[in-house]
Amino acid sequence: MEPTRRVTQDSGPEAPVDQFHLTPATEEQVTTGETNRGVSRRAFVAGVSGGLAAVTLPLALSTAQQAAAAATADPETLWYDQPASAWETQALPIGNGALGAMVFGGVASERLQFNEKSLWTGGPGSPGYNYGNWPVPRPGALAQVIDAIDASGKADPNWVAGKLGAPRTGFGYYQTFGDLYLDMIGSSSTYTGYRRSLDIGDAVAKVNYTAGGTTFSREYFASYPGKVIAGRISADQPGRISFTLRYTSPRTDFTATAVNGRLTVRGKLADNGLDFESQTQVKAVGGTVTSSGDRVTVTGADSVVLVTGAGTNYALSYPAYRGVDPHARVTSAVDAAIAASYDALKSAHLADYRTLYDRVKLNVGQVMPDKPTNTLRDEYTGGSSTADRALEALFFQYGRYLLISSSRAGSLPANLQGVWNSSTNPPWFSDYHTNINVQMNYWPALQTNLFEAMSPFVDLVKDLSKAGTTTASQMFGTPGWVTHNCTNPFGNTGVGNYGTAFWFPEANAWLASQLYDWYRFTGNTQQLRDDVYPVLKGAAEFWLANLRTDPRDGKLVANPSFSPEHGSFTAGDSMAQQIVWGLLTDTLAAARTLNTDTDLQSRLTSALASLDPGLRIGSWGQLQEWKADLDQSTDHHRHVSHLYALHPGNQISPRSNPTLTAAAKVSLNARGETAGDAGTGWSLAWKVNFWARLLDGNRAQSVLSEQLKSSTYPNLLDTAPPFQIDGNFGATAGITEMLLQSQNGEIQPLPALPAAWKTGSYSGLKARGNASVGATWSANGSVTFTITPWVPQQLSVRSPIFNGAYTVTDTNTGQVVTTARTGERITFAGTGYHVYKITGTLVR
Repeated sequence: MEPTRRVTQDSGPEAPVDQFHLTPATEEQVTTGETNRGVSRRAFVAGVSGGLAAVTLPLALSTAQQAAAAATADPETLWYDQPASAWETQALPIGNGALGAMVFGGVASERLQFNEKSLWTGGPGSPGYNYGNWPVPRPGALAQVIDAIDASGKADPNWVAGKLGAPRTGFGYYQTFGDLYLDMIGSSSTYTGYRRSLDIGDAVAKVNYTAGGTTFSREYFASYPGKVIAGRISADQPGRISFTLRYTSPRTDFTATAVNGRLTVRGKLADNGLDFESQTQVKAVGGTVTSSGDRVTVTGADSVVLVTGAGTNYALSYPAYRGVDPHARVTSAVDAAIAASYDALKSAHLADYRTLYDRVKLNVGQVMPDKPTNTLRDEYTGGSSTADRALEALFFQYGRYLLISSSRAGSLPANLQGVWNSSTNPPWFSDYHTNINVQMNYWPALQTNLFEAMSPFVDLVKDLSKAGTTTASQMFGTPGWVTHNCTNPFGNTGVGNYGTAFWFPEANAWLASQLYDWYRFTGNTQQLRDDVYPVLKGAAEFWLANLRTDPRDGKLVANPSFSPEHGSFTAGDSMAQQIVWGLLTDTLAAARTLNTDTDLQSRLTSALASLDPGLRIGSWGQLQEWKADLDQSTDHHRHVSHLYALHPGNQISPRSNPTLTAAAKVSLNARGETAGDAGTGWSLAWKVNFWARLLDGNRAQSVLSEQLKSSTYPNLLDTAPPFQIDGNFGATAGITEMLLQSQNGEIQPLPALPAAWKTGSYSGLKARGNASVGATWSANGSVTFTITPWVPQQLSVRSPIFNGAYTVTDTNTGQVVTTARTGERITFAGTGYHVYKITGTLVR
């Protein structure tokens, strides 16, 4: 039996008992005042037409309403009326963090391409691997580049790469594990009623069709608690399931053997000696299961369950990156899964997945039409239709689905393709680009209440901080740690030699500040002390030793610096300065919170006083990308790196510095083509976030529309091109920024609400300071905000509604709350676990 769809207590990250504890009520129950959790997800979504209170509406639907609800399609399901023929654009992804699969849904032959995220070539064991560090010392090389930049103001990227770069040796590629094929025996060449679907609310993919008078059904899911990919094939008539299971791979470094219905693939990567193994067990009801050579054949079964486990002997541990042989672990997972009933395995999967996914609900006025998702996307205009709203809402939740499916504790972080890859040499290695891409992958994790998904990212950054000490010492001759433009799972913190994409030491600061933002959401000082502060401190020590006095004005700058993938090498480019400013500011704040390292606090304070902040306005009103006024208004480069201070940083705010805000708008408009909103998928996603931070919801929604129309495949995966998952995650984060912001010590519900979202609601989003936020709004301007602090705190809330009449009520006590108001901001003392309901009118 499947568990009733429910929302469980928002566990967030672990926190000290006195800061966070579980209560019998769920977060949603606290937020909505609802205690009857028998409402299914589909009933909820079908009945919602605005307002948190709408959670209870399906309990009292009229007969007409029930009929209308039944006629509409599931708003959280992607579906198609044909099998997939292309991996990148059509197949449907499932995953449990470590394992991923792409479902094709073929009739004559089913293809399940699958991955295990640690299956990488390169690294230790690969000939010549040196973690990206210089193979021999280069005394004076860095000084030569610095002197050249000081003398000329800039340096050619290829010349700098010749001085400071090095060919990548043993960097490696993320690998496909291979393909499982189910070749159907006696399948008909004609079929009707075909439907291939992915329910992102349940994380279950399905295939249904009728052939030869029999209706066939398949479903697949990737279970995090079970550590397997599971599937079931069934029919509405007995004895109709017959197929042969086989395995293929583009590599030849394996053996495949089938014994007792179990297909075992065992191998060792030729490049680095990494051991890998997968096991797929077939269990039939009725019929026979035979094994021969490398194949398992099922004949005349009523139904069949398949369970696949996979692993390697990789371990995220510098410098060896090797753990135990995967055989025992894979065998245990498959044995346990196949011993359980399929229903029990699925029930555990649903309970685990729904605990995360169900925390956030979003309604922007969507009504999902009953049409294939590829048609829904093809017909999307970004206009006023409820179908357009349905695609936008689906895209938002799809990003959350993909993050849950590709980033869970115990696995590597989501890479450039999450966990899904069908190649042995994928684009950009399918690696971790640290000049924005891996950071963007995790933008939605905290905002959309997926704290558990952060765990792999935190683990990777902590490991890089160990590996990066060698790079800092050998390349720069300084303490601390550093990493550059991109990395792999093997501690590659050094350089490549591609002129426009090898040098980015500021990556250490960006990664460290992202961990500090994790702390800002939770307020957990133990987490700050153990996991965050050591990373911050090491990165800060590096920059305190490597900032240089600019002879032009005496300010401290990064030299050499390179604005990602664009222009020349210079001293003090804007992005570098903004990132380093953020790092030093965050480290100082953390040290003060922990009351530690007073000497470091003094050094940080002194450095910040002399640091160039990277915020200059140029000759045509733009925010400059470089310290010198080199920007061209006709430059449409995909990176808009010099707006880091706007997002994800917080130096630029429309409220506090309107002059810089105006300059940021000028730069952002100039960077696009035509209407200013063109770009690759991830670039468009970043621009959604930019415009949201600029409080322009209409423009943010316009850019989102462009991403959906021009940079989204039929299976809703983002494309640069090719497929890059960061655009999916960035878009989800951007939609969240339109609905809620909290980066400057204030909670701002509905800061950038577009006119197209006339009515709607959301619940379960998270604000910094460990508070949950919900909102409802209607076309007549009436709004309701709900704010639940999970620790006692002084709440500061900003909204235009406070310019007019408003009320604040503590719903736990029923008492009206006294607030202090300054313009559009109110403050009041919040009691932990109390729900504060704020009502007013929003003029748009």
